[in-house]
Amino acid sequence: MNPQYQYDIFVIGGGSGGLTVVDEAQKLGKRVGLADYIKPSPHGTQWGTGGTCPNVGCIPKKLMHMTALIGEIRHELTATGWQGVDPHSKHDWNTLVNEVQRQVKGINKANDDWLVTTNGITYYNKLGKLKDDHTIELIDKDGQSEFVTAEYIVIAVGSRPSFPTDIPNVKLLTITSDDLFSLKKAPGKTLVVGASYVALECAGFLTGLGYDVTVMVRSILLRGFDQEMAERIGEFMKIQGTKFIRGTIPTSIEDVDGKRLVKWVLNGQEQSDIFDTVLLAIGRSADTQNLGLEQVGVQTNKESGKIIANDADSTSVSNIFAIGDCVQGRLELTPTAIMCGKRLIKRLYCNGNQIMEYSDVSTTVFTPLEYGCVGYSEDAAIKKFGKENLKIFTSEFTPLFWNFANRKGTCYAKLIVKKEDDIIIGFHYLGPDAAEVTQGFGVVIKLKAKKNDLDNVVGIHPSVAEEIVQMQTWK
Repeated sequence: MNPQYQYDIFVIGGGSGGLTVVDEAQKLGKRVGLADYIKPSPHGTQWGTGGTCPNVGCIPKKLMHMTALIGEIRHELTATGWQGVDPHSKHDWNTLVNEVQRQVKGINKANDDWLVTTNGITYYNKLGKLKDDHTIELIDKDGQSEFVTAEYIVIAVGSRPSFPTDIPNVKLLTITSDDLFSLKKAPGKTLVVGASYVALECAGFLTGLGYDVTVMVRSILLRGFDQEMAERIGEFMKIQGTKFIRGTIPTSIEDVDGKRLVKWVLNGQEQSDIFDTVLLAIGRSADTQNLGLEQVGVQTNKESGKIIANDADSTSVSNIFAIGDCVQGRLELTPTAIMCGKRLIKRLYCNGNQIMEYSDVSTTVFTPLEYGCVGYSEDAAIKKFGKENLKIFTSEFTPLFWNFANRKGTCYAKLIVKKEDDIIIGFHYLGPDAAEVTQGFGVVIKLKAKKNDLDNVVGIHPSVAEEIVQMQTWK
């Protein structure tokens, strides 16, 4: 411990990555400070500790997604003899929002209790700003400041939804995922602008809850993901009732008696429609404005605003580190930020040498038909290795459970294998319980298993995962 400073390590940002750094450091007996302040959305939406994931991201999104899936099962319930089930019953939005917020607030309280009762942690519900390489200014909601010092500083401020800059009053005429999960009024007829995983996930569960939903897509679905899988997701969403307008973006959004008149140009013709809600999901921007980064010499990407850090999470200032969504080139995923934080503390205090590996990270998109993947997409694999050097195995199938109510659509799986050594370099699964299936196969990819290894695995029958170990058809 350096008595020159008040804290051994100080974290700005109380999301998943920041809380992990705080937790790991206090376990080692370090003097730890944490500053976390939630800037309201343009509609005034605020939330508690924990960052995006438990408040306006992973957790409420998954709860609403699961609610939509539960609604689908009504048809299977009727088909299998359950009495008193109305497959056409309507959903109550306020009941869902209240339950989601109850669970979110439970997580907030657990975080708050932990921060207050854990020795060695000082929590500031204040906005942190760098004054020099060892000094942080802490600004409260009334604008009052105090200053603290630390040997090490970690920036983990995450990101917030982006807005277009060419539509007047767009921030007040639209909502984002910051607002959706606590929306007091049912969204009604909704336009979702964007093709990110956030856009498709929200559009999917809103359709599943019974709302009239249209997705407006500028170009491709799920940029950065396997495009064959992305298009199959879009087709499945159409089967479920989600509409798509592709190849355009809004040119204007206006308030008309509390509704939203949206105009766009498609194939040279101006078109328009009126919606109850416009949900923007066009991407996220690093929440790094007004942090004082330039003042202390921390370099950022001028376009994205994200912090530039090396593989060991060091910024251009040697004692200042950055982890999570606010760092250029990092995966915007909660689990990667958590692991990154753990490894950072081990390197700082436990003679560790492991850095965070961002390749072969498993992830799942919780669209109505879930999509799990790890490793190379087919597009990226062909670009790097050449199509002639790959084997692409595929399987299209229908889960046994779907036959009860004659569900439409099919599931799909894909393995990307290098011909020269038979190593599986890409796994893609589109079907039920994608996160559970993909997590297991993530280990397979991480251990550089070969296709022959899977061929020697006896499948579990009947299951959807057995389709993957039995895959023999290749493009």
